Amino acid sequence: MKNFIEISDSEEEQVDKLKKWWDSNGKQIIAGAVLGLAGIFGWNYYVDYQDSQALNARALYLSYASDSANVGAYDKLIKDHPSSSYSDQATLLMAKYLFEAENYSLALDALKPLMSRENSVIASTAALRSASLYLELGQHQEALAVLNMDNANEFSGLFYNLAGDVHLDLGNNEEARNSYALAIENITDNSSLSQLIQIKLDDLN
Repeated sequence: MKNFIEISDSEEEQVDKLKKWWDSNGKQIIAGAVLGLAGIFGWNYYVDYQDSQALNARALYLSYASDSANVGAYDKLIKDHPSSSYSDQATLLMAKYLFEAENYSLALDALKPLMSRENSVIASTAALRSASLYLELGQHQEALAVLNMDNANEFSGLFYNLAGDVHLDLGNNEEARNSYALAIENITDNSSLSQLIQIKLDDLN
């Protein structure tokens, strides 16, 4: 490939060719450099912004977690960081506080949107707590509807155990027995929960 400047060119010819080459390509080079730098600085800004947002969300969550009366921190967290996992965790806490205050309907309202979250831990926890609330209210069919295995994911043992409690409260001993047996199959062997479920199962036999 022929160089755009020949070695044999005079100094004046070389300068002239450089000028012409720069006139043709200089703008593209500058634009490419600016875009490249903008991309680097833009990405760094985005990362810094995300880190800052996560820290702010965490601080608000901890403020609320340490003081249930600090509803202002909860409201700000939900408003400013609605897609943060800290918001979902704070809502689980809110539902817990409402349950302890016997505001069961409000607790159920808080938990309902969490059951459709992509995060399986959040969704399953919300489902289990909702089912427990329905059981507390004596709304057994609602509790069993929440405990369908589509929501269980890796928490199937806990779902079966709670379903067993619902059936037991209904007097459906056979269904309770089956649910407890499935719970034991899906919970780590020799765990304290497994032993507790076994006791409930033995009482039914």
